[in-house]
Amino acid sequence: MSTHAQLPVGFEALETKGWIGSRRYLLLRRASQLFFLALFLTGPLFGFWIAKGTLAGSLTLDILPLTDPLVALQSIAAGHWLTATALTGALIVLAAYVLLGGRAYCAWVCPINPVTDAAHWMHRRLDLPKGWQPKRSARYWLLGTVLAASFASGTIAWEILNPVTMVHRGLVFGLSAAWLVVATVFLFDLFVSRRGWCGHLCPVGAFYGLIGKTSILRVSAPKRAACDDCMDCYAVCPENQVISPALKGSPGTSPIILAGDCTNCGACIDVCAQDVFRFTHRFDGRLAEPPSQFAAEQSAASLMHKE
Repeated sequence: MSTHAQLPVGFEALETKGWIGSRRYLLLRRASQLFFLALFLTGPLFGFWIAKGTLAGSLTLDILPLTDPLVALQSIAAGHWLTATALTGALIVLAAYVLLGGRAYCAWVCPINPVTDAAHWMHRRLDLPKGWQPKRSARYWLLGTVLAASFASGTIAWEILNPVTMVHRGLVFGLSAAWLVVATVFLFDLFVSRRGWCGHLCPVGAFYGLIGKTSILRVSAPKRAACDDCMDCYAVCPENQVISPALKGSPGTSPIILAGDCTNCGACIDVCAQDVFRFTHRFDGRLAEPPSQFAAEQSAASLMHKE
């Protein structure tokens, strides 16, 4: 392991890229999450309705229908066939995430993501033990259970407990029960299971992960030869098992992260001082030429001069 791994996570990126450059995608994700919340809150707060409904199903500007595909699937399982408007909305959302990456929903839209990120940040600051780590396949079992429950009950079962929907209801109607659910997720990730909710249990993330297997937008490691084994990308990635095949693959293997579990959050791009990672598409398997010996020596000399 590189001696760089002994430095605080993100230290090299901060020194190389500056404060904003080393948090670019984090700042963009927070802006995106606030934007989607604002679309729904302008109506109840200011009387100007941009989007009516919740992330489960909405109508934007009284024109564009959007339906969560998992909600649509639960509705079908429950024996309630979709209206043409709801089906159109589900297909629009499905097409968007096939393009952008299914679990981009988790990193760029879901309002629970800042909660679990905050829990992870505090978990690291307090240096707490990793805790209980259920198998990542548990979320797929829960997804199957959700669909089976919808079939058996004739209802859209998950929406009764879905923290995302409850957050929306809490923001609009001030429901105290919604904040209890949010607090439970935060405390679970903080004290019981590091990155436990999103990384191991959430059935919504499991569903979008299945969509993500075929998505177009991808993170790639074209400069993996420049990797100095600082391990920062593994430290910040919410699904760090997806990194190794692209970053540490044998010669001739693709540098593209193809796993559906990747959230396309861009954290690995932010934290990498060597600029190993970047966004691209799934058909771009190009690798950058490894740095020449002269360039490597010059870089090392420059670093020693700064020190």
